Amino acid sequence: MSPSPSENACNASGDSIVVLGIGNVLWADEGFGVRAVEALQARYAFAPHVALVDGGTQGLYLIPQVHAARRLMILDAIDYGLAPGTLQLVENDEVPRFLGAKKMSLHQTGFQEVLALAQLTGAYPEEVLLIGCQPKELDDYGGSLRAPVKAALEQALVLAVERLRQWGGRPQRRTAPLAAHESVTSPELAIDAYEAGRPSAEAACRIGDARFMPAAGAGD
Repeated sequence: MSPSPSENACNASGDSIVVLGIGNVLWADEGFGVRAVEALQARYAFAPHVALVDGGTQGLYLIPQVHAARRLMILDAIDYGLAPGTLQLVENDEVPRFLGAKKMSLHQTGFQEVLALAQLTGAYPEEVLLIGCQPKELDDYGGSLRAPVKAALEQALVLAVERLRQWGGRPQRRTAPLAAHESVTSPELAIDAYEAGRPSAEAACRIGDARFMPAAGAGD
């Protein structure tokens, strides 16, 4: 997905801040980073030089966003081997090495390479913060965040907003709901719509989630 329409990371100023949520919302807790950026945008408005980006699973395609950032915040599900919902903060040059320690998915491999390339070419942001959350469940196609990860998301937002305030991002609580067309994430995959459209666990396990696994013969 792209930055929000009024905040284009590729045209950001010298004080540019990029908040990047990465992961896959279709695989339960893998969606933590994207859900965090989605919630940040829904609840807060920021200064014009702050770009909120749904990086999804784009990996190497996130090079322009990283190169455009003076300060970069990354939100992602990271397997630390800790209790589900545990948050860890990693900063600056430690971030690429940390992402490479134990990869959960291909998007982390690609994004680690993006950061490593930025270091080699002198395009690494002045400040980088990774807010990572230990997942509970990943092998649930069509699933959503599990309870401990959803609870941790609230604390992650507190940490993110405080750091963005320190960076000069000027977070302000929204006084009116965000319009659907302004969202950095697809309205169809917004967490409320996504969870409401999911069948029961029993049905999903028996026949799959019809949104992504149509019944045999459908569409013939």
